[in-house]
Amino acid sequence: MLDKRKFYINGEWVAPLVANDLEVLNPATEKPIAVISMGTAADIDRAVAAAKTAFAGYSQTSVEERLALLEKLLSIYKRRYDEMAQTITMELGAPITMSTEQQADVGVGHLQGFIDALKRLHMRQVLPNGDVLLREPVGVCGLITPWNWPINQIALKVVPALATGSTCVLKPSEFTPLNALLYAEMVHEAGFPAGTFNLVNGDGIECGAALSKHRDVDMMSFTGSTRAGIAVSKDAAETVKRVTLELGGKSPNIVFEDADLEDRVAGSVLECFNNSGQSCDAPTRLLVQRSVYNQAVAIATRVGKEATVGDPTQEGSHIGPLVSHIQFGRVQALIEAGVAEGAKLLVGGPGKPEGFETGYFVKPTIFADVNNTMKIARDEVFGPVLAIMPFDTEEEAIAIANDTNYGLAAYVQTSDPKRAERVASRLRAGMVHINGGPHRYGSPFGGYKQSGNGREGGMFGLEDFLEVKTVHRPEVAA
Repeated sequence: MLDKRKFYINGEWVAPLVANDLEVLNPATEKPIAVISMGTAADIDRAVAAAKTAFAGYSQTSVEERLALLEKLLSIYKRRYDEMAQTITMELGAPITMSTEQQADVGVGHLQGFIDALKRLHMRQVLPNGDVLLREPVGVCGLITPWNWPINQIALKVVPALATGSTCVLKPSEFTPLNALLYAEMVHEAGFPAGTFNLVNGDGIECGAALSKHRDVDMMSFTGSTRAGIAVSKDAAETVKRVTLELGGKSPNIVFEDADLEDRVAGSVLECFNNSGQSCDAPTRLLVQRSVYNQAVAIATRVGKEATVGDPTQEGSHIGPLVSHIQFGRVQALIEAGVAEGAKLLVGGPGKPEGFETGYFVKPTIFADVNNTMKIARDEVFGPVLAIMPFDTEEEAIAIANDTNYGLAAYVQTSDPKRAERVASRLRAGMVHINGGPHRYGSPFGGYKQSGNGREGGMFGLEDFLEVKTVHRPEVAA
């Protein structure tokens, strides 16, 4: 079992101020793979102090100096790429093929996207009226990241903070801390100055709240549940610090009768099941035009029955376990609610798959004849659970799609480009995918309504970590 009890503070690996061990479990085996320390508010205090001290000098570095550090970090990450993929498989349960092709890849893609954006960013501009606009680092940043796409969110927060000249304290999820500790090793090797990046493990109640409330933290960037995001916002309000949030989702996926049903329905099912359904932007509500509803249900049923769960260490397209017993319980409760509320169970259902009594595995599950009042249509399940519901007209589809507290992503399947654009413009979501169009590195990621505020990735991600200052000069004679 790995001993990972130390925190990374002020360029050094240091012991916690108070011993408080937590075992990290492999969700496929339910056995401990590492032991970490759970930090306290006092540990957060010393990490913030290091970041504050480092900010004085680091904020004055040039873009060229920071680009050189980021390029070195990118080189190190590529060299340790397979190690990152294996670590995520071990602690999250993502199958190794998925970890290699998706989970670890985001660490390269987002970093390159920020490097490209930083090269285009103008830190000083002269406005048409003669005033000077300066972009300056926001300060000390508190970063709280989730377990479901762990290195994705770490890269989307740590990299823009360091790229813009800010300093940071990272609190990763205690369920998947090992990839964060590995990333800290990479940041250290890249040569970022001591105190610019700090890492403290812990829970949200103790360490997360301590960061959010801290008077020397200038910005909080949080990704997680809407409930926890509200708590971060309330804590941060005491010191009126900047807060960016990437929260939950209940993404609608609208399939019109002219869509390529075989391709788009099958692809939609697999997208929903990707990462064991543990994605905030997963297309979990499949809205199908009634004229092709039965056909779409038949395709979804076939694809769902073909989906399998399996050992995450084995190559393949199978589905891994959920991250923890807590997540397993939540997903089971929502599957049972779908049955109780009268949705038609097509595939899967409550309980564990046969032969997988150990581990937090769930049955890939599909419900049909769902309506938008059911819990499985309104609550974020965060598991491989798809809800299919019919609609008649374009107007009805848009109304159902927008009838949610969330607004992270939406999906439109149609062979009519004009309809695709028209519907996309009316969906209250931060991202709309048409006919399987993927999210690309460098594009902004974020949502409307209770899915959060702010945007991550590329130029927009850098801007969230920058203050804007206007310098008013005396008029210059012509």
